[in-house]
Amino acid sequence: MTIQWFPGHMAKARREVTEKLKLIDIVYELVDARLPMSSRNPMIDEIIQHKPRIILLNKADMADPIKTKQWLSYFRSQGKTAVAINSQAGSGLGQITAASKDLLKEKFDRMKAKGINPRAIRAMIVGIPNVGKSTLINRLAKKNIAKTGNMPGVTKAQQWIKVGKELELLDTPGILWPKFEDQEVGLKLALSGAIKDAILNLHDVSLYGLRFLEKEYPERLKERYNLNEIPQETVELFDTIGTFRGCLMGGGMIDYDKTSELVVREIRSEKFGPLTFEVPGDRPIDESEGPDQGKNRENGTEE
Repeated sequence: MTIQWFPGHMAKARREVTEKLKLIDIVYELVDARLPMSSRNPMIDEIIQHKPRIILLNKADMADPIKTKQWLSYFRSQGKTAVAINSQAGSGLGQITAASKDLLKEKFDRMKAKGINPRAIRAMIVGIPNVGKSTLINRLAKKNIAKTGNMPGVTKAQQWIKVGKELELLDTPGILWPKFEDQEVGLKLALSGAIKDAILNLHDVSLYGLRFLEKEYPERLKERYNLNEIPQETVELFDTIGTFRGCLMGGGMIDYDKTSELVVREIRSEKFGPLTFEVPGDRPIDESEGPDQGKNRENGTEE
């Protein structure tokens, strides 16, 4: 499955981020704690260059806590400041300002030595769609300032938001890159909900999710769908799940579309518990065809 998605407002956002960079002291790069590397935008390094940065692993409550610790250690070993947070509940947010002050101490000491009065830290928040930027801003500001929504592309314009006397935030629209060089990155993002379902083939996404669960959390998969063993044959796996969960059409045939939607929805809604889709140094998961294997999904012909 080839996923390509680069709406026009995202190209504009990249230009705006570049233009506004000179106004800010520090960048908050918001990533999804369930897939900290795949939800990092490769363009961000190029855009922000040497600006101080804090990587915020959001939705930490939805991620495997043991693996989140691995990611925090990994980023710190790379010389990056990283903090795990849950913007929905507000946990971990107190660390953000403290870490910012630490990273900017030398800069503000120089300003003070020149007689420049102390001012609020100016920060820019960047991240891919649906990673929780607006929710984080609202939680920090303690009021609903930024628009939120459980779908990508809600934030479409920049705005400055004051957070007490110590921090000013520049919100920016989410940015995705024009093409996924690694298709597994696209599948992980699709599974997390970062990409609009309308452009996805949910058969591929759900199969990827099931094989991921089989590899990393097999007991949870068995328990959820009452499996004694996990079928290796793709069609058998979907048939078993579809039958158990009543995803049927007329004549008792399995509704593969409904089954695929069910699997993706249950992974996203934490029916399998907290999940982390990757750890530092991961190898790609082997992929195989979905229930409509061997067919061109645009015209239904054999490939």
